[in-house]
Amino acid sequence: MRNPVNFPEKYGPWAVVAGGSEGLGAAFAKQLAARGMNLLLLARREELLQETAGRLASEYPVKIHTLVLDLADTELDDIIREATRELEVGMLIYNAAFIPIGAFMDSDLDLHQQVIDVNVRGPLILLHALLGPMRERQRGAVVLMSSMGGMQGLPGLSVYSATKAFNTMFAEGLWYELRQQGIDVLACCAGATRTPAYFRSFGKAVPGMLESDVVARKTLSVLGKGPRVVPGFINRIGAFINGRLLSRKAAIRLVARTTWRNDD
Repeated sequence: MRNPVNFPEKYGPWAVVAGGSEGLGAAFAKQLAARGMNLLLLARREELLQETAGRLASEYPVKIHTLVLDLADTELDDIIREATRELEVGMLIYNAAFIPIGAFMDSDLDLHQQVIDVNVRGPLILLHALLGPMRERQRGAVVLMSSMGGMQGLPGLSVYSATKAFNTMFAEGLWYELRQQGIDVLACCAGATRTPAYFRSFGKAVPGMLESDVVARKTLSVLGKGPRVVPGFINRIGAFINGRLLSRKAAIRLVARTTWRNDD
């Protein structure tokens, strides 16, 4: 078995993990700390964020900073630039997402705008703030957590699925733009993952569900090898069937069995 890539040497000593307090974000933080990366963890819930930071600090000899913030904050650009001004950030993991469930017209416009702020505006701002120094140093890495849900529309999650499609396409374009500048970019199109957020939204396990640590480890293991990854054999089969074998109508109807709650 080959030795894993030395991330601090290849990319830089610090990683920013947005949505790093639990679930996939915490799993990425753990994997990076185990590889010797110092961490700046971003999340809204201070108590949970501090618990995660304390646990990692007790297990790994790395520096861990935390920043409590809402990624929909209108001052996000200034906040991130100030928080990272003295750090050599070599990696960004954008895992944060806002996932309200329900019919589009049954929710206020403000709620949909918040989905866009967190899922689209957030990664745009963080990337624009952090990629400049990476380009100057000619090294760095970005992982945008997308979703298999971005491969077709999701009834009941229409705006969310649209934002995940954006993240996949955004990462793929950046992968090509930045690959000659020493910056690896990857979209992780995860399927159902065993996280607190998933169970808060959907309430039950599904076939092919992966553990957070598995998704994080598999994603980091292919960083630099291509623009997109779908972790998990069953998920890759599902992506192939939905994307290649089924019509768009059939693919949407299939996923609607999980996402659409119609009480009529």
